[in-house]
Amino acid sequence: MLAAPAALLVVRLTGLDAGTPLAMPMVLFPYSAVLGVLVLGVMVAVSALRSRWALAVVAALVVAHLALLVPRFVPASRHVPSDSVELRVATINANVGGADPRALVELVRTERIDVLAVEQMPSDGVDALDKAGLGALMPYQELHPEYDSSIYSRHPLSHAGTTQVDTAWPQTTAEVAVGGRRVQLVAVHTYYPLGDAKRWTRDMTALTSMARRSGPDAVFLGDFNASLDHTPMRRLLAAGLTDTHAELGHGWARTWPVGHALVPPMIQLDHVLHGSGLVGISVGERTLPGTDHRAVVAVLALLPAKGRAI
Repeated sequence: MLAAPAALLVVRLTGLDAGTPLAMPMVLFPYSAVLGVLVLGVMVAVSALRSRWALAVVAALVVAHLALLVPRFVPASRHVPSDSVELRVATINANVGGADPRALVELVRTERIDVLAVEQMPSDGVDALDKAGLGALMPYQELHPEYDSSIYSRHPLSHAGTTQVDTAWPQTTAEVAVGGRRVQLVAVHTYYPLGDAKRWTRDMTALTSMARRSGPDAVFLGDFNASLDHTPMRRLLAAGLTDTHAELGHGWARTWPVGHALVPPMIQLDHVLHGSGLVGISVGERTLPGTDHRAVVAVLALLPAKGRAI
């Protein structure tokens, strides 16, 4: 019963999921920890102390899992000045235009979103969003439906375009002026491990290179097709980015799949990552009709220079 959790732990510790089909089962790593805890509880309950070696092995397995998982459930302690300027962002994979445009516009309106990243929205979907009123709320736009990601903003955008890095398709980028600073935005949509694990890993590696070149005022948001337990995602975070969910102690957010009667959302593929010049204030998921991903909504605050992480 514990063979699978043990195997996932080995993959997690060695990074064998990068560029291999092992990336798929790695999304189940938190569930393997739950299984280990349950097995340990049953062993204790049925007086399995007679098999002390077995108990010790199971306990060690559980401790190793928890050591890797618990930090993302502990909110980071950061002082945020009360007068800090906030940036409200959201990302949604529109499921090839299937997302209800009116519901998305209502989300932007009610959440007072400043910047919206949209993935998998074709040209007709862009037109539907405009007819639903998104253009009136977010008149500044860098639209690249042919490349799978677009950026909408309440505030003027500059240095907008697409990346030339080695990803399956270009990533849309822009800068937005907030509180006298320019925040670099990257609307992310990577390839997926099930289709080609090596291609997905190259996409994540390219994003990691971008993150290393980015300053502290950067936000990478979108559908990464990766969980926090994937090696390429951990490498991306190590390049100077913070996952807002983990930062705020929401360590097991589930954004995919949505819309299946028998399968609830199980894993987090959609993220808001930010540089050390910003800090997470709040984050949550929203379900919109017509798409198999939940939207992620986050409020970020710009830290003064002296408050940034080094």
